[in-house]
Amino acid sequence: MLGSVSTLPQQPQRSPFSGHMVVCGDDALAQRLAVELRYVYGERVTLLLPPGRDPRRPELPLTQRGRAATLFGRMSAAMNRNLGNGGGATGANGGSDSDTGAGVEAVRILEAAEPSDEAFEEAGVDTAAALALVYDDDERNIRAALTARRLNPRVRLVIRLYNRKLGQYLETLLDQAAAVAVPGLDPTALDTSTTVLSDADTAAPALAATALTGSSKVIQAEGLLLRAVERTPPRQGEVADPGLCTLALLSSTTHDPAGAEGSDSSGAEGPQLLPDQQSVAAATGRGAVVLEAIREAAPDGPAPRMGGRSASLSQIFSRRLRRSVLGVASAVLGLAVASTLTTGEHPLHAVYLTLLDLFAMGDPAIDDSAARQVIQLLSGVAGLMLLPLLVAGVLEAFGSLRTASSLRRPPRGLSGHVVLLGLGKIGTRVLVRLRELNIPVVCVEDDPAARGIPVARRLQVPVVLGDVTQEGVLEAAKIQRSRALLALTSSDTTNLEATLYARSVKPDLQVALRLFDDEFATAVYRTLRTAHPQALTRSRSVSHLAAPSFAVAMMGRQILGAIPVERKVMLFAAIKVAGHPQLEGRTVEQAFRAGAWRVLALDATPPEDRHPDLTTAGPASSDRPSGLIWDLHPGYVLRAEDRVVIAATRRGLAELLRRRSSLTHR
Repeated sequence: MLGSVSTLPQQPQRSPFSGHMVVCGDDALAQRLAVELRYVYGERVTLLLPPGRDPRRPELPLTQRGRAATLFGRMSAAMNRNLGNGGGATGANGGSDSDTGAGVEAVRILEAAEPSDEAFEEAGVDTAAALALVYDDDERNIRAALTARRLNPRVRLVIRLYNRKLGQYLETLLDQAAAVAVPGLDPTALDTSTTVLSDADTAAPALAATALTGSSKVIQAEGLLLRAVERTPPRQGEVADPGLCTLALLSSTTHDPAGAEGSDSSGAEGPQLLPDQQSVAAATGRGAVVLEAIREAAPDGPAPRMGGRSASLSQIFSRRLRRSVLGVASAVLGLAVASTLTTGEHPLHAVYLTLLDLFAMGDPAIDDSAARQVIQLLSGVAGLMLLPLLVAGVLEAFGSLRTASSLRRPPRGLSGHVVLLGLGKIGTRVLVRLRELNIPVVCVEDDPAARGIPVARRLQVPVVLGDVTQEGVLEAAKIQRSRALLALTSSDTTNLEATLYARSVKPDLQVALRLFDDEFATAVYRTLRTAHPQALTRSRSVSHLAAPSFAVAMMGRQILGAIPVERKVMLFAAIKVAGHPQLEGRTVEQAFRAGAWRVLALDATPPEDRHPDLTTAGPASSDRPSGLIWDLHPGYVLRAEDRVVIAATRRGLAELLRRRSSLTHR
């Protein structure tokens, strides 16, 4: 059954929109994505939610529709205050939104238990420009994608999938389905593209970056690696090193040791993204995020294991047993040498006789010399020592193999590691990312059947099974000797309780906690920073980190990655200069707009040799240059055929895409 303020349950009403965006989902990502599309990109949005309360968060009194309406109401009020009296917002399609009388039109919210044909018909999928399927269940997203492609072969699909390999196959399948449904259809020209994204993959680098020394932030996209680093405020008389360029200024701590709360509403004291030179020079008491190093990433390979190769002898047999075997072997060799010297036998024959005596298989040396008899007796004694060694070796090998298939415990003396709470979708991706960076990790999980348990077993990462809120669990994870805590469970209260307890044990512990509720995250962030101003504290929302990537994909583009700056997000994207009057015909210096975007690099690959994906360009050659040029001269004039890498704020990138959209529709 479908529900809407202006529709009857018995007779679904077709959407009054055309060329709009439809978002279908059942968690915070869907709501955050709708906010991004409506209030940042100015698109008309229909949001399809399941009815009733969120089963994963039954403690919340509001239904999903109620929470979404509350969120949209706050955003609409904020936008209307910015627009002022009598101001109207114009969407990307060129239509005015002032018909609501409030300046900014709210998102249209529908309810449906399943993304069925009826639900898609009422949401207007058949006339929509783009559809996002961001349910938490991969199977539901796949079924909905197949249905949507059948109803509208031209709709741009953005699908949330955790399974990467399945996502690659699904992209090909859906584009082939569109070509079959409409003979002669050009998917590229008509925007019938399919993009499969994972919120876990999008958020994992930012979450893992909080555990890096110096608060480094790394963006990796198919071989392209951008590295930025947080730098503390310079001392009196010192000048901060700007690196290649200054990407952001952190919250001011001049008047408040905790700094601002770090979001878009934190005012002038909050973080400033892409500041100009005057702002950087005038900044006092502020840290900065600078672009420090740029290089190509190494090819993806298996994540390193904390214990080395599982088949090595050092992991199967103990050191004491290995030394005992070495001692017996040395004794046998010594007896063989003594037999050769005393009897004059050939060395090989002497070794043979010694082994026979060792295994009690030789004849008694009754008629031989006294030296031979003594050697035979000593060989028998060595043989008595061999039997317990063989038994011990079998038992240790069996125990080691059993341990290899079970979870490891944190080893004694472990220090400088990261304690990771929660091995769900997000925690699993963060674990893999941390191991790729060779950072030692200890995981804590209360569910033995959690998604990330097999991954931790394969990577031989120590895991503590237990409720993190129970006494002794964090101690078992060696929290007092760790370098950072990543609290990534699906419960806000659990993450907060673990963080507070960990800080009571180690006040200077680096902490990043995952929080769903934005207002709650703001309060927690400020309180923790006030109580521990010298310790790094970060609150992260997966939906907040992932929503910009999904929104840009809905607009037909793809970002290279996102860097969190306190509670704001900076995006990196590759765009073509053609059709962007803010870039085309301007120098690199003129194209820079403070607080909006900055050109970082130029793709030197000739246009005819370029791949759609920037990072798949072929190797450079003497007659065909390729690759990215990062040291661009400020006076270089951007041409229409150029493709550039930019750093942009959410609203800055939205402005570029809106301008591009309006030009292509004229």
